[in-house]
Amino acid sequence: MTTMKDKVVIVTGAKSGIGLATAQLFAKEGANVVLVDRNKPTQEAQELVNAGYHAISIECDVSIEKDVENMVEKTVETFGKLDYAYNNAGIQSPITDTADLTEEEYNNVMNINLRGIWLCMKYELRQFSKQETEGAIVNCSSLGGLVGIAGRSAYHASKHGVLGLTKSSALEYASKGIRINAVCPGIIETPMVEDMLTTESDEMQKLMKAVPIGRLAKPEEVASVVLWLCSPAASYVIGQGISVDGGYTVQ
Repeated sequence: MTTMKDKVVIVTGAKSGIGLATAQLFAKEGANVVLVDRNKPTQEAQELVNAGYHAISIECDVSIEKDVENMVEKTVETFGKLDYAYNNAGIQSPITDTADLTEEEYNNVMNINLRGIWLCMKYELRQFSKQETEGAIVNCSSLGGLVGIAGRSAYHASKHGVLGLTKSSALEYASKGIRINAVCPGIIETPMVEDMLTTESDEMQKLMKAVPIGRLAKPEEVASVVLWLCSPAASYVIGQGISVDGGYTVQ
C-alpha cells in the first residue's frame, strides 16, 4: 500500500459507518479528506483536524444536483484539486413486497442510491477532465447489487444499477487514466444495520446465519478495500465490483 500524502479525496455518507471509517483511514494515510453528508459532519471532520489531519466537512444531499456541483467546487477551492472519490451515501428501503412498494419509497431509494452516485460521478469526472489528470472513483454498491432478497426490490434494483453504472463508466474513462470500481459490502456494523437488527430482527438473523465467516464486518474492513482500489496498488483494476461480504455471495 502506498501513502496518500497530499492526495485529495471526497467521501460521501461520511458522518458514520463505512463512510466515516474510510475518511479516517485516508486521513491517517496522509490525504486531504472532504467529509460529505446531508447532515453536515462538522464534528467528525473537526476531530480529524484536532488529531493533526487535513479535513473539511460539506453538507450535501447527493440527490440534488446543485448540492453535488457545490461539493466538488468547494473541494477544489479548499485543496486545489481532486484525486479520489468514494461515493458511499445510500439508504435502505423497508421490507415490502414489490406490489406494495409506494412510488415515494421507490423514488427516494433510487434518487439517493443510484441517481446520487451518477450525479457525484458526473461532477467528479468533469473535475478530472479539467485537471487533465488521472484519478480513481469507488462507488458503493452492496451484496444487494449481486443477489436478490425478497422484500428488498427497490434497494437491490438501485444497487444493481450502481454496478451497471460503474462498469459502463469505467470503460468510457479507462483510456484517460481514470479508474472506476465499486465495493459490494455485506452486513457491516453500521448505524443502518443496527437499526435493521432492531426493527427487522427475524429477517436480519436469517441473513446473518448465511454469512460463512460467521460474523459482521467492521466498517474499517470495507474502508481498507476502498483505499486499495484508489491506490496505485490497484492500477490494473477497472470496472470491478469487489465483494466484501464474508463469503455470502460465493455460495
